[in-house]
Amino acid sequence: MKNMFYKPLTATPFKRDEKYKEVQPQNQELAKYIRCFWGSEKPYLKKEKSAVVSLVVPDTCVDIIYRIDYTENRITGVFCGINDSSFCDRDDTECGHMISIFAIRFYAWGAYAFSEDSMKDTINGFYDVQSRFCWLDKMLRQQLLEKHSLEERSRIAEEIFLQRMFKIRQHPIVDHAVKQMIMFKGTQSAAGLAEECVVSSRHLERLFHEYIGITPKKLCNLVRYQCLWNEIVINPGFRVLDAVYEYGYADQSHLMREFKRYHTMDIQKAKMYAYHNVGNIQYFLDR
Repeated sequence: MKNMFYKPLTATPFKRDEKYKEVQPQNQELAKYIRCFWGSEKPYLKKEKSAVVSLVVPDTCVDIIYRIDYTENRITGVFCGINDSSFCDRDDTECGHMISIFAIRFYAWGAYAFSEDSMKDTINGFYDVQSRFCWLDKMLRQQLLEKHSLEERSRIAEEIFLQRMFKIRQHPIVDHAVKQMIMFKGTQSAAGLAEECVVSSRHLERLFHEYIGITPKKLCNLVRYQCLWNEIVINPGFRVLDAVYEYGYADQSHLMREFKRYHTMDIQKAKMYAYHNVGNIQYFLDR
């Protein structure tokens, strides 16, 4: 059965190999906050320096990423704030090292629920995981050395988060605003969103900086971009002119310009990049 809820996508949404796989949270309540767990299926040997550069597009998510280096017996953990622009990522791990990756991808509005600090000023930033998730790091870090498979680590992480559910931090105004954004596919104005939430625009902006790390206007634009990207990738009958109307763009040029702004390439090239070296696309579409 297809997932009918908001499902932000990466630049390569069909990518699945030994170095990258996604595992969905099994608990439906937890799935409201966590988009997926991801990483390498098991430890692997970095045989040679990679020339491949991966495109990372703004997916309205934030990540906690652990890199486990068995050769040096070292774990590094980083928290990546929400991005409002694309960037390129390269695997710079030393050759000859046995490594694995484990990561937690939150919806941008879901990370605050489990964090120990504000999301303010985290946009486009990278921070030590202990700066905001010290409690999680203490409970999870040792488990990452003892459990080697992505599935085992995902189960352990999910258990840890479920134990924390009674302490989550939420705000009804932020929750309502995000629900409105998703319902209207990011087409609302920031002023209209504030009016819907019965607060001033300034107050809503302060809340968004605290809980998400980005302004309501920017998040609306990113949600709209992600809804558009979903349709481009999944809908075989996608037509730009229809999308202009559905997503409230001024015209076709406006849509194309905004898409390239976030994706760094036009729609045709973005689809080619997404479908490159893809195996079973239908498996993804049927989920």
